[in-house]
Amino acid sequence: MDIQLVLAATLGAYLAGSIPFGLIVARLTGGADPRSIGSGRTGGTNALRALGRRRAAVVSAGDILKGTLPVLAVRSLAASNGDSAGAWWEVAAALFAVIGSTRSVWVGFKGGRGIATGFGTALAIAPAALAAAAPFFFILIWRTRLVSLGSITAAAAFTPILIVANAISPTGLDPAIATYAVIGPALVWLAHADNIARLRDGTERTFDTGMLQRD
Repeated sequence: MDIQLVLAATLGAYLAGSIPFGLIVARLTGGADPRSIGSGRTGGTNALRALGRRRAAVVSAGDILKGTLPVLAVRSLAASNGDSAGAWWEVAAALFAVIGSTRSVWVGFKGGRGIATGFGTALAIAPAALAAAAPFFFILIWRTRLVSLGSITAAAAFTPILIVANAISPTGLDPAIATYAVIGPALVWLAHADNIARLRDGTERTFDTGMLQRD
């Protein structure tokens, strides 16, 4: 694929990932700015606190799509150009989308934690590994009420699951997939640095459904 197309695709993935759906939905519906409560982030969990279930579902759907669509767009572009390095461009699009979601150019290089957008990229690149890692997320949140713990644990589990599954496939381990399996979750962990510190100190916020705003 032409280098200009590559740059356009990765920049497009970053800009797509940067779309702050939490803030957009809040402003369109007259809801509270998610940045004004909780973690101060614009992602789905904080949107759930600020906007209620239905509007938070819209935010989460948008955050997932901004991970999935750039990958699918680059896949289509690479296929139409007969590019044998298409997997690398998909991974680049996925990683830039996650970076955009956590460091959005539209909100002062802040944003969400990258979980929903990372979910969206995995949905396009590694759906089976995603399905295997997802129970860690839901079970830990159910048992501990700690969204951050469920998120970072699922991200950590995703790496070995994807690498092992890809390594034992008929084609063997794909370096592009291995890169995605390591760097993608690392970006999520990086976005959770403050949560990790609070988990270590025992001061992390639990998710209290009593804090939810009415829909």
